[in-house]
This record gives sequence, C-alpha cells and structure tokens, in this order.
Amino acid sequence: MIDLSSIYHRSGDNYCYLQDGNTLHIRIRTKIANVNEIEIIYGDQYEMINYQWVSHRLMMEKNGSDSLFDYWHCTITNKKRIRYGFIIRDNDQQITYTEKGFFPFIPEDAGYYFCLPYLHQKDVFSPPSWVSTTIWYQIFPERFRNGDSSLNPIDTAPWGQEEPGLWNFFGGDFQGIIDSLDYLSDLGITGIYLTPIFHAKSNHKYDTINYLEVDPQFGDTETLKALVKECHKHGIRVMLDAVFNHCGYYFPPFQDVLKNGENSRYKDWFHIHKFPLKEADAINYETFGFYEAMPKFNTANQEVKEYLLHVAKYWITECDIDGWRLDVANEIDHDFWRSFRSIVKELKPDLFILGEVWHDSLPWLRGDQFDSVMNYPLLTKALQFFAYDMISPQQFMEEMTTTIQAYPDTVNKVLFNIIGSHDTPRIIHECSYRKERVKLLFTFLLTYPGTPCIYYGDEIGLGGGSDPGCRKCMPWNLGEHDDELKEFVKRLIQVRKQSSHLINNGTFCFLTNSASCLVYYTKKEAEIMLTVINKSDTEAQFLLPFPLRGKKISLLLTEEEYAAESNDLAVILGPYECSILRFNMNYEYIHAK
Repeated sequence: MIDLSSIYHRSGDNYCYLQDGNTLHIRIRTKIANVNEIEIIYGDQYEMINYQWVSHRLMMEKNGSDSLFDYWHCTITNKKRIRYGFIIRDNDQQITYTEKGFFPFIPEDAGYYFCLPYLHQKDVFSPPSWVSTTIWYQIFPERFRNGDSSLNPIDTAPWGQEEPGLWNFFGGDFQGIIDSLDYLSDLGITGIYLTPIFHAKSNHKYDTINYLEVDPQFGDTETLKALVKECHKHGIRVMLDAVFNHCGYYFPPFQDVLKNGENSRYKDWFHIHKFPLKEADAINYETFGFYEAMPKFNTANQEVKEYLLHVAKYWITECDIDGWRLDVANEIDHDFWRSFRSIVKELKPDLFILGEVWHDSLPWLRGDQFDSVMNYPLLTKALQFFAYDMISPQQFMEEMTTTIQAYPDTVNKVLFNIIGSHDTPRIIHECSYRKERVKLLFTFLLTYPGTPCIYYGDEIGLGGGSDPGCRKCMPWNLGEHDDELKEFVKRLIQVRKQSSHLINNGTFCFLTNSASCLVYYTKKEAEIMLTVINKSDTEAQFLLPFPLRGKKISLLLTEEEYAAESNDLAVILGPYECSILRFNMNYEYIHAK
C-alpha cells in the first residue's frame, strides 16, 4: 500500500527549479522502499487537441535514499510553461498526485496539476561561474605570517612561541600573505578567504571600530590593494569578511550612545531596551550572543543600512575584491540582504556572496540574497563518520543524501564545503591526531560536489583545540610541516582540478552497500570518477557494480593506468586507504541503491 502521508512535493525551491533557461529539474519524495516507479505527466496547459489537454510522460529516476525516504528526479527541457503531476505505482496500486491531491485515476483537466506559469531565464539561480572550480584557503590574518615587523602591535609575542590566547598578538599582516603567495599557488589554491581585516581592538577583528579603515597591524588600504593585485596575478581570488550583524564596543556611533544616551543621534542604530545601557551586571541593548563588546546593529534603520551598504561598495571599488563572506548572516533581516545583493551585483556582477549560516539555509538561497553558504552540516556529518566513528558508511550516505536533497543542484555545486574553520577545533585534533583519518577527510572534501575550503595549516598537520587553540601561528620553518600530508593534499587538489568538469557538472550518487567503505561517483555523459574510501582498520574490498572488461581505468592519486581484464573488478584497499578511479561507461550499467 502506498503511504500517501509520506509523499511530498512543492512547485519551487529544491523540488522544482530551473537548472538553466531551458532545463527544469523536478523532484518528489516518497517513503523508503514503498514505491516501485513514478512517471511524471506534463505539458503546456494551453496546448489542446479537440479540447483535450496534450500531455507527455517521462519515467522518473530514483536518485537517492536516506533512512526514511526515497528521492526521485527527472529533467524536462524546452518548455516555457508547464503543468505536471505524478503517476505513482507499487505492485498492486496506482495513484495520481497533483496540486489538488491524490486520485485513483489520471485527471484530464490540466487545472488539476502543479503549475509553473512561465519559466524565466532571470529566475535561474546563477552564482558566479568561477566559484564552482575554486579551491579556497581560509586565512586568519593575525596568525598566518608576519611580513612587516614595523606594524607589530605593542607587546607582540615572538612568532609561535606561546599558545594562542584571546588577547595576545603575533603580528600577522598583509605583507606576510603576499610573501606566501608562491606557497599557496604551489599548493593549488585559487581563492583566499580572509577573516576580518578592518580596524578593531581584538586579534580576531570581529569587533570593528572603523569599517572604512584597514587595521594598522595588517597594513593600510594601499597594502590591501597590493595584496589583491598580487593574488590576481597568481590566479587567486580574494574574499573579505563583512561583520554587519554587530560592531565593536569602540565603534564611534556606539560610543556616542554610551556618552549621550537618549540625546545621541545614533541611538536608533542599535537595539536598545532602555537607558542607561549598563546597570550593574545587566546590559540593556542587544548584542552578538551575550558579548557586551559586540552591540547588534539595527539594520532596519535606514542610516545603518546606507552606511553598511556603502562599506560593501567601497571595498569592491577601492580594492577590486572578489567576494564578501557575511558573518552571522542569519541574524540580519532578509530585506537588508536583498538590498546588499542588488547593490554589489550592480557594481560587480561576478562578485561571490557567501553567508555564514550553520543550519538549513534555503530561505537565503532563492537567488535574491546569497550565492552560497558555509556547509556546516557537511562538517558535522563528516566528523561523525571519519573522526568520531559515530555512524556507519550507510548512515553517513543517508545523512549526506538528506543534505543533498535539501537544496537544488545549482546550489549544491557552490556550497562552501569545510572540514574546519577558525570557529572549530583543528581537524587533526578532531581526529585525535590520527593522520590517516585526516587524509580520508581531505579526500572526501576534495572529491565531493561544492567549492572546497582548507583552513590554513590543516594541510601541514597544524594542531589545536577549540577557539583560541585553533588559531595558532602558521609555522614557516619547513621542518615543522608534515610534508607527507601536504603532498597528499596537493595531489588531491590536482585531481580536483583535472576532474572539475565532472565533480560539479555531472550526476552525483552514492553506491551501496559496504560495511567499511564509502563509495560514490560523479558522471557526465560516459565519463565517471569514482571514489572508494576504506574507513576501517582492516583490508577492504569493493566490487565495482558494472562491467569493465577492456576499459581503460585511470588511478588518479597514483597516476597509473591499466586495462581491465575482467568484468568483475574489485578495488582492494588497506586500512584507511582510498582510491580515485576514472573511466568511461554507459549509464545503464550504474545502479545506485
């Protein structure tokens, strides 16, 4: 019996969206193992012959399953208007699902069906084309490299000679980053994301004092211009951090409110409950978290909005930056972000807008606000699987399928994938300093759809726990680098670049079932890239589920090639080993379960 209560579809968002101007993707969700097949019925609602609606049919493909649901998918092309519904079958039952409900028959009236009145090119989700092929590197400027000691703050500590703290300084600056561009290029980096660089009191700079001034410990506007220019010469894009949810305690307008209270012209710039702002241990204004040094902006205030939008435009115009990462983006009103997008895209159409949102982000990813968000759900599940041994390969695949189906494919290919950041413990620390686990995490990061980001130092095995421990100085004594890990990451980046046409432009699917191996592939036309990861302490074998006799198989990590001599080909991996294969194969031989 078909479970009607589990069937879900809506005309929009991740269930019905334009892949491009002529291609429509449609999805539907059903209870796992409850439905045998689904056929979509569709047509132009105005196309009639003898007063009967002209409809077409297309079998849908089951393209993923999690622990509760099966997900079905189809692609429809060259339609400008469309009505559609679903003919759902199990062994002994057939129903039709339309906008008006479930029916034991197939309605003839097009008015019963789900409707897309007109498919507009302007409604295609269109992030900058360069993002999906970018290899990002996140830099915490104060801790990356000291290139100009004359800029050092008072009491700057010798580089890396003490543990990172909440208030100590080591003198990292823009010149240090410029001096390291050859290192980044050699690694394969094509984009850097800098945490805040504007004048602030702290070492992390999320407590801005002046949004229109580079922090003096990093350099000045001219140094920033030089950094961006040198990055561009190296083929590296630059993304800055916009802290627009809150300012710092010493931001002049907030200081004016502290001084003048009710009479301050800036009192409506913030969310103030009453005056005075501080009473004993209580604060009477909204903040980021409960940090009194970070008062929250009232972005609904027109002056605040105009000021922050001016900041956004200023640094694009002044320094030709390539992107804005938006701090605490989910705590700012949607209207502000719509205005932000309009303003910056008018100025630089291919500017990348990345939001910091740690949860379901679909409300910000409808094409009117952000181009992408930081993929913290991926980080969480990857750690549970690779580092903590909390879930099995099957459970991990199911969890990741849920996250894939939460967004359109157009969004998935530009999600900002991370396995660590300045807000999380170091990845090697999370793996209890077991390097073999770290290598598997990097393998997953760099073969999975999205735009991957490496947190500075993770590629050389830099350790550290939670903030501030995860913000250690980058060691530049090469003897302190784990060269074997770095070379492994470097090779993965090369593989990623060589296969970018597959990873973010092809079909992605997990292959099951293995007790110890995680297996997935991406495919475009006949070309396949398949990743097999053995996350166990014993040898594992995975039998490839398609005939490969006579096919040329490339092992991308080792750059070996050979011709398969048998249809029954198995990948044999030692403990915590992985393999990435590429070959050509007809689609019908691939069976995703």
